[in-house]
Amino acid sequence: MDRIFSVPLKGGVYTDVYYTSDAQELRRTLSEYSNALFVADSNTERYLPENCKCVVLPPGEKEKNWESVDRILSKALETGMARDSVFVGVGGGVILDMTAFAASLYMRGARAVLVPTTLLSMVDATLGGKTGIDYSGGKNIIGTFFPAEAVIISPCVLKTLNDKEYRCGLGEIVKHAFLSSDERLLNFLRDNRPKVLSRSDDVMDEMIRLSLEVKTGYIVKDPEEKKGIRSALNLGHTFGHALEALKGFSFSHGECVVWGMTKALEAGKRLGITPPDFADSALSFIDSYGFDTSCRVRPEDFPSFFRAIGKDKKKKGGEVKFVLLKGQGEPLLMGLDENTVRSVVCRS
Repeated sequence: MDRIFSVPLKGGVYTDVYYTSDAQELRRTLSEYSNALFVADSNTERYLPENCKCVVLPPGEKEKNWESVDRILSKALETGMARDSVFVGVGGGVILDMTAFAASLYMRGARAVLVPTTLLSMVDATLGGKTGIDYSGGKNIIGTFFPAEAVIISPCVLKTLNDKEYRCGLGEIVKHAFLSSDERLLNFLRDNRPKVLSRSDDVMDEMIRLSLEVKTGYIVKDPEEKKGIRSALNLGHTFGHALEALKGFSFSHGECVVWGMTKALEAGKRLGITPPDFADSALSFIDSYGFDTSCRVRPEDFPSFFRAIGKDKKKKGGEVKFVLLKGQGEPLLMGLDENTVRSVVCRS
């Protein structure tokens, strides 16, 4: 297992990011954690060590709730976990968010190690210390900041993902490409599109590393998302989360984020903030990866959609801030009026 970098966070805390070369090394690494409680779902329990203490939850966003966290905490108490014990989450973003959340609550803070098994969780859910659950129809409404001590990435597990789940992670990587202050990631995706889509071994490591570097750059400048810098990572999310809620979480997070990015680009272009050439090039790039962004909110559904936006947990002074782009790596946070939102999300 190789450490690829450490992410410095507030108070001298670091999250170390490791790579394992294959599934066998991953299992061997996980078996070395003693006094650990493993948390997985029925899709990822295959990676757990034999005879380990574990909680296996049903898969899916609908399980991201208090009941699931209570199961984790109850198992920890039942099996005699102490404050220096480690909660090891093995799965996608839902499992990782809940595992770290439970660890942050148990005895006022145990240890957390995260093992992402989806592309989305590798490049999005593991770094930065955000934990949480969905509540009252809102995504990640309840949570804490609690950085994992280690993140273990094993790209070999990506071979098991279906195309929809893989594209879900690609959506976040595309987001990072537009947020990067340089065009290394964007050019990498342009130059290697066939290999990226086919999950070729010779591009996976580099793509994930470049994507994590972009996110790390924003995190270290704003570890608790209090300066507005890290909020740029929410590009596409305010629109996207509202669509997820409107559709009852039947659309994947990554699909909704990409859809939300196109709405942000359209809104920025409409308001004269995003240069038309940049917006058109970005929209064309998104299309080149085969993302379906044709969804429109029906006029009769718009009130529900706009109410979902109002539940966004990232409000500042009671106002929801959207992330727009002034250009490559130039995010701008600003409020949007109801008519502007309607004009870019509703059917023509």
